[in-house]
Amino acid sequence: MIPGILALIALASFFGLVLGLAAVVFKVESSPVIDQIDALLPQTQCGQCSFAGCRPYAEAIAAGEAQINLCPPGGENLVQSLADLLDVEVLPMDEDEISLQGPTVAIIIEDTCIGCTLCIQACPVDAILGAAKQMHTVIESECTGCELCIAPCPVDCIEMIPVKQTLKNWRWPEPQYNANNKSAETIFTTLEHVLAENARP
Repeated sequence: MIPGILALIALASFFGLVLGLAAVVFKVESSPVIDQIDALLPQTQCGQCSFAGCRPYAEAIAAGEAQINLCPPGGENLVQSLADLLDVEVLPMDEDEISLQGPTVAIIIEDTCIGCTLCIQACPVDAILGAAKQMHTVIESECTGCELCIAPCPVDCIEMIPVKQTLKNWRWPEPQYNANNKSAETIFTTLEHVLAENARP
């Protein structure tokens, strides 16, 4: 009994030493530029940029194979940060990558949900709470709007809705150059609406 345990410990120590030496000898140095780009990305691994995750997207940007405006979760703030880091021109968000209706989040129609957990498995940011055969719900503050949870749902109980406007995410709308459009009044009316909504208990 004891000799067998000692033999296993010796084998484990030997292979651990071999793996440790291999990790040092065959270590691949990562590009500092890729690391810096990857650190700026939101790490949602949602695939909306058409890459398998944030790291592959960072590698593509560093290699000049992808633009800096393909990440909807990162938004325009990320584009600005990447442009500053890489000293390139700031690009507008790709219209193919972002909804014209603005950012969205997923909601689960709880009366229809059957608790299959497929959406939980599909969510890259763990923004869905639930258990097998129990009702699921979405943590709105964690949802990136990647829509990866929609396809696996067998009962179509997941919908995307616009993110509620708050003082933190409200932005001045782009000016409308139309003589019949009172753009200033529209802007302030919208701002007053946001203030009123956030003042509610």
